[in-house]
Amino acid sequence: MSPKFRLIKYRGWFYAAWREDGVSRRKALRTRDRESAEQTLKSFTAAFEIANRPEIITVEYCWNGYRETLKGRPAFSTMGFEAKSVLPFFGSLDAISISEDDCRTYLVKRQVAGRASGTVWTELGRLRSALKWAERKNLIAKAPAIYRPPMPPPRDLRLTREQAKSFLTAAKMPHVRLFTLLAMTTGARMSALLGLTWDRVDFTGRLIDLADPGRPKTKKGRAVVPINRTLMAALQEASAGALTPYVIEWAGHPVKEVKHALASVGRRCGLPWVTAHVFRHSVASWLAEDGVSMEKIAELLGHADSRTTYKTYVRFTPDFLRDAAEALEIDAFKQDVRRNANS
Repeated sequence: MSPKFRLIKYRGWFYAAWREDGVSRRKALRTRDRESAEQTLKSFTAAFEIANRPEIITVEYCWNGYRETLKGRPAFSTMGFEAKSVLPFFGSLDAISISEDDCRTYLVKRQVAGRASGTVWTELGRLRSALKWAERKNLIAKAPAIYRPPMPPPRDLRLTREQAKSFLTAAKMPHVRLFTLLAMTTGARMSALLGLTWDRVDFTGRLIDLADPGRPKTKKGRAVVPINRTLMAALQEASAGALTPYVIEWAGHPVKEVKHALASVGRRCGLPWVTAHVFRHSVASWLAEDGVSMEKIAELLGHADSRTTYKTYVRFTPDFLRDAAEALEIDAFKQDVRRNANS
């Protein structure tokens, strides 16, 4: 892919600067005016990309180019993992030549390897996004249609309150227990909790600001959530012995992932299917069961639109479809029959 160009100033003149093959390079833009230099840099960048464009635009070329646009966002890392499966199969292919048969063959290959249809659905969706990006960049004339298997229904994995207590009891390691408590009392995503720093924990106001100011804004919102009594005690204890700015830490280092630790705890207490997202889904379900409004649940989960929350969790509310069920009482049918007979 093309190097990343930047604007620099040297002795009053602007230059385009970049690194190529490990060597720093620069080119004079012949202007002292920043606005003019920025426009010239855009033209230079476009010309460089065209001149260095490969004869055949492969899937790998498109994939890597699209991934670069996601730098600083979680999807950048995710695409790195997905590439290990997608690129060995599609990478060397001409981007405009992918067919439905190619996608179906990939699906079968991944299923034989034990991957769920939902995983393949996501991987092929990412491939489609990369090719659409290539089309927008005029790298290819038109992105081919990418076949994907039907999206599987979401798994309704959630903990009962008793199961949650069992899990928490089995979580002996301090950082795993604190993560579990945070997840069970805030409904926050794993990335938000692992990135949480002490400066966003307000002990006086009893609030946690899950929004990281240094994180690029995405569609997944993060809320300001209250600290309840149980969590307050755990946070105060952890804060007293903190060795890093991060709330979830171990051995003087921030914790990068808890997937394996949660799986280990789950196996010990007979709940091997528990993941960080199960906590989030469980929290929302518990709140709905207790009659908390969909608007408040949406705020806690960081949903921008409460309709998303309503669609997923309204079925857990105590009175969901109660009036509909009462309207179908057999006694009501009998009364209608008598009224019709008397009329």
